Amino acid sequence: MDSTVLKSVKGTKDFMPPEQMQRNWIRRTLEEVFEAYGCKPLETPTLQYYELLASKYGGGDEILKEVYRLRDQGERELALRYDLTVPLAKVVGMNPEMRLPFKRYEIGKVFRDGPVKTGRLREFIQCDVDIIGTSSMLAEAELISMAFAAFAKLGLEVYIEVNNRKLLSGVLQELGVPGERAADVMLSLDKLAKIGVEGVQGDLRERQVEEPLVAAITSFLQKGALALDALAQQFSSELVQQGVQELQQLFAYLRGAGVTGEVRFSPFLARGLGIYTGTVYEIFLQDQSITSSIGSGGRYDEIIGRFLGDGREYPAVGISFGLDVILAALSLRAERARPAADVLVIPLGTEELSLGLANRLRADGLRVELELAGRKLKKALDYANKEGIAYVLIYGENEVNSGQVVARDMREGSEQTVPLGLVSSWLGERI
Repeated sequence: MDSTVLKSVKGTKDFMPPEQMQRNWIRRTLEEVFEAYGCKPLETPTLQYYELLASKYGGGDEILKEVYRLRDQGERELALRYDLTVPLAKVVGMNPEMRLPFKRYEIGKVFRDGPVKTGRLREFIQCDVDIIGTSSMLAEAELISMAFAAFAKLGLEVYIEVNNRKLLSGVLQELGVPGERAADVMLSLDKLAKIGVEGVQGDLRERQVEEPLVAAITSFLQKGALALDALAQQFSSELVQQGVQELQQLFAYLRGAGVTGEVRFSPFLARGLGIYTGTVYEIFLQDQSITSSIGSGGRYDEIIGRFLGDGREYPAVGISFGLDVILAALSLRAERARPAADVLVIPLGTEELSLGLANRLRADGLRVELELAGRKLKKALDYANKEGIAYVLIYGENEVNSGQVVARDMREGSEQTVPLGLVSSWLGERI
């Protein structure tokens, strides 16, 4: 075979066992939390009809530039999914009898033929939870509560920034920002924490925002009244008041539920500029070891109904966790990856009996590897040490005759004999 083909496609990656084990653990942890919150698993096909993904209510023109298109042998126009939301909308439309609210989670690969850079591949995993069929802020409160629970289990301290698109849109309208300028202004305001008022002023001018608007926005920012209550007093439009009321209800639910994670009101958080209609939020690491968000979501009450065009309303809210950025955050701790096995059984001329021993331990819930290569004891112990396996069981003819097994703690370098019938409980107390 030509050696030039022995390489990964640009924007893809082979995840070797240590890294993949960590990814699997993250996935299992998230699934456990999702299911604890009553979310049901859903799996949608990677292959979708291109026409579905290209709908004007899908991801928009920009995302279509990154869609992988193909044809099958029947000349049907197909594509690889670029997210999990459009396939969810398809499922909802195909199942009109579905009981609502529908709480689903899906963890799966999506594909985008976009620029490749650190932390961004063309094939990556999304971990999404969505609640379809309720307008209650209780749904947002549950998703935020779930996010704190998930990251606590992953051992990561996070805070969540929250805003409401109604509030932000209403404020901009009252400041005189026309709809066609709202996107540029939102992008500039999103940088306020990093570049300050003067920086935002300059950025607005670079975007060729009209000078009277720049002056009005600058004056507003210089007053510094950006707390939720202050905004509610300063701006009286119905849109602003709706946004304020929804956020106040959300914060009340979180306080009442005893959610102790840090939730920050961020008045200029907008997220995707088209899909979201209400609450939006992003999740960040407290230690800022990674400064980009490691999860995000929001309410999108209109998109599924428009997408399906069946005259029904499908209020919806979702949250997405970045598996690979979570992996990156965990890897920065320089913790040793969890080994593939907790126990290595080394047979010394007792292969059949050692396989039986390994199987009994596996049946008791232990992760057990059996030495298969016939290595000498010293080399087998060296292998266990390099693989990070905590315990080794040495099982030879002498041990068979005595009804015992030699158990070696690889971390302490100590050995002791353990009766064969007690091996499982002995290991269970230590692993």
